[in-house]
Parts: sequence; structure tokens; C-alpha cells
Amino acid sequence: MPRIFDNIENDLLPALQETLALSDRADFCVGYFNLRGWKALDSYIERWSGGEGHCCCLLVGMQRIPQEEISTLLGLMNNGGEIDQAAALRLKKELVEKFKEQLTVGAPTNAEETGLRRLAAQIKVIAPDLKKDKARGNMESEK
Repeated sequence: MPRIFDNIENDLLPALQETLALSDRADFCVGYFNLRGWKALDSYIERWSGGEGHCCCLLVGMQRIPQEEISTLLGLMNNGGEIDQAAALRLKKELVEKFKEQLTVGAPTNAEETGLRRLAAQIKVIAPDLKKDKARGNMESEK
């Protein structure tokens, strides 16, 4: 039976932490990723060795306003549904800019800063693997 988390009666974070404590890996697909919120999960991810079957995969699709979404969809329809390299680079830069905006709002608490540093370290550990996969043509966006 699926469980619905509304964060009113059923909170997602405790259930997620409980699940991660019993897991060897995790795959997440989210519409928004709060960089400062990573501190609530990083200790669970940190204990995994990394690599195939022992890591966290996170796919982030930042939310767009409806007008942007319609414009994007119409642009893709006119291009046969495919995205060119220039558009992919532009979207990547937009994503980085959204993350940058998160970091510039208010000063992080000590706990938030610690969480951000751990996230940065975890990303640096996987970055060489991502580069190898991309070089071999294994990235989904390259297919």
C-alpha cells in the first residue's frame, strides 16, 4: 500500500531517514532540491562506500512557471522533441543559477554550513565517475 506524505499528519523526513538507515543506496527524482536541507540526510548517505549499488543518485528538475514551461515545450516541438547542445548548456547554467540563489539568501547556520560542506565533498567524490560515464557516452542526456 503506498504511503502519502503531506507533512501535516505524515512527515516525510522521519520515514525517509528510517528507510535510508536500512538501505545501501538511494535514487531520488525531485522537482526541487534545497541545498541547505541536505544536512538532514547527509549522514545516512555518508556511510555508503560509493560506486555502483552503494551511492545516492539525485535527479533534480527545477520547477518552472507555467509560461516558461509552455515556451519550452513549444520550442522542443518545433525542434522535433530534441534538445541541442546550446539549449542543454543554457538549462544547466539556469540550474546552477537557481542553486546559487539559494545560497545567497541569508547567512547559513553552522549546521547548514556543515551540511553544505558535506554535500560539496560528496559531489566531489562522484564527479570523477560522472566524467568517466560521460566520456563513455553513458549519460542519459547524451543518448
